[in-house]
Amino acid sequence: MLPFLTWPLTWTYDDNVTSWAALLGDRDGRGEASQYAAPTRAVDLSGLPPTYIDVGELDIFRDEDITYGRRLADAGIPTELHLHPGCPHAFERLAPSAGVSRRALADRVRRLRSL
Repeated sequence: MLPFLTWPLTWTYDDNVTSWAALLGDRDGRGEASQYAAPTRAVDLSGLPPTYIDVGELDIFRDEDITYGRRLADAGIPTELHLHPGCPHAFERLAPSAGVSRRALADRVRRLRSL
């Protein structure tokens, strides 16, 4: 078996722990992380720009993304949030020709063009 065939298809919880440790180092868990490195940890979200968020229903970031989107909206920040049912992390790369992937990419392009 080829080694790459044993890799997970999407982002895992272990990947998440590793990446947070790499980004935050010993600041993780001590409340010293910059809100730019970990925006969901920011206390005050006022003054942030309009925000676009999309996430798959099966993505390990789903709950965090939804909570952040709700906090932004509660702070009066124009927020567009899309939850794609049945989709894992990076679904648009795993199945680029699927209808949901095409819609997600079209929404991203629409949003970027509106800037």
